Amino acid sequence: MEFISSRSIVTNTVRTVVVAGVSLLLLNACSTKISKQTAVVEPAPEMVDTHGKVIPKNEPKSKYGNPTSYEVFGKRYYVLPSVKGYVEEGIASWYGPKFHGKRTSSGETYDMYKITAAHKTLPIPCYARVTNKKNGRSIIVRINDRGPFHDNRIIDLSYTAATQLGIVSRGTGLVEVRSIDPTTSPIAIEETKSAGLDNIGAETQQDNVTQANDLKIFVQVGAFSVQSNAQALVQKLRSLEIGAVDVHPFSNAESVIHKVWIGPLETVVEADSTVLKLNEIEHQDYKIVFSQPLD
Repeated sequence: MEFISSRSIVTNTVRTVVVAGVSLLLLNACSTKISKQTAVVEPAPEMVDTHGKVIPKNEPKSKYGNPTSYEVFGKRYYVLPSVKGYVEEGIASWYGPKFHGKRTSSGETYDMYKITAAHKTLPIPCYARVTNKKNGRSIIVRINDRGPFHDNRIIDLSYTAATQLGIVSRGTGLVEVRSIDPTTSPIAIEETKSAGLDNIGAETQQDNVTQANDLKIFVQVGAFSVQSNAQALVQKLRSLEIGAVDVHPFSNAESVIHKVWIGPLETVVEADSTVLKLNEIEHQDYKIVFSQPLD
């Protein structure tokens, strides 16, 4: 049975009551293609828990939140069968007042003051450790929603989760997302790191201490074992004026992989612009990577 997401323009007839119910849940969840991050508001101070932590536990999968696949804005997403082995780096966003009190894809009510997140393909509910690559802060979140459906985001954090990681004022952050399996992973019982979280207004304090960790953003558009294939892609993208494109060789135990990167890019805005250009030329094989400045 095909799953139809109501976040996209539904053109097919809904065949069953079950699918219709799932669609309504998704309509109330992360329904925008752009990031759900909104203008920063003054939350109730007593509601924002800067020290709270989430303890992973075994939970049954959401009845409506885990179709085999679903479609949003013409793009199909395939839900992972389990959390095992998932780790990804990319750009995180956050969502707040506009969605507070609305239903998530799991059927639960979204509470911006809880430490939760939305993800496109991990089964829900599940748990993941999210680490801010810029300042080292790390928290565990409970994923109970679908999104973000922005082309260049890998996770949408609740307001409190984003506050703990120090990305609220910027709206986005460079993060690593690593799934947690409560049945096998020792990380499941670790305490969430809370250094530098004494108050909400201290977001930039930790960043100032870690300016030496000057990560740059790149967009990886290909990885090849044959160098000539990588060079061919570089020449193609340079002719289309996509940006600064180069081949970066990486050695492993068995071979050398020639990765084609666009960058370095100074800001998330630049990364979004680059991804938009790639979409325009229908180059869909890309991902965000982080690196120290390259010589």
